Amino acid sequence: MQQLIMRAVAVLYVVSIIAVNCRLNKNDYLVCMFIVFVLLSARCVSQAASKAEPAVEENEAVNPTFVNRNPRNLEQMSLAVKDRGWKTIWPHKEFYHRLVFSRTQHHVTAEVFSSSSLDPVLTCSTKEWALKRELPSTNCVAACQAVGEVLAQRCKQAGITRMVYRAIPWSYRSDAVQSFRKSMKDRGIILSEPRRKYIGT
Repeated sequence: MQQLIMRAVAVLYVVSIIAVNCRLNKNDYLVCMFIVFVLLSARCVSQAASKAEPAVEENEAVNPTFVNRNPRNLEQMSLAVKDRGWKTIWPHKEFYHRLVFSRTQHHVTAEVFSSSSLDPVLTCSTKEWALKRELPSTNCVAACQAVGEVLAQRCKQAGITRMVYRAIPWSYRSDAVQSFRKSMKDRGIILSEPRRKYIGT
């Protein structure tokens, strides 16, 4: 409001000076007043408006909806909680991912389990036709090696490169288990997990 009053006063002052010096009639006086008013208004509008700085509260506001785009981040940094307290149970449950290798009379199966699920995350078996048709036998040492290679490839595609593997003690030294372990390791899978890190203790 104050700017509008100041603008009107300035228009009247300028037009009165022009009218006195040029001896304008009433119509010319009004036209001149209108032109000067438009020019002053355009000048005021063309001035850059000052931007108000954001309030401090806006900078510190936290979004109420948070989407975790990498839920395995704590696990990969070894900060996620492992399920402890099962010392008398075999195999133990203190893991992020566990590899289970089983060999029956007819087939070889390998599965990767997550600590948060009872269903396998990844699986590979000689029951799959794509693997079965390439093998002379579905339970020989070569089949164990092939299952290890295929499962390692699937693990890498899923982003799982570390897992716990505990074989049954009396079958650990068999050629089938050793061939399976070697094929997994050769493809870049680490069959152990780092110890959990405790922050602030």
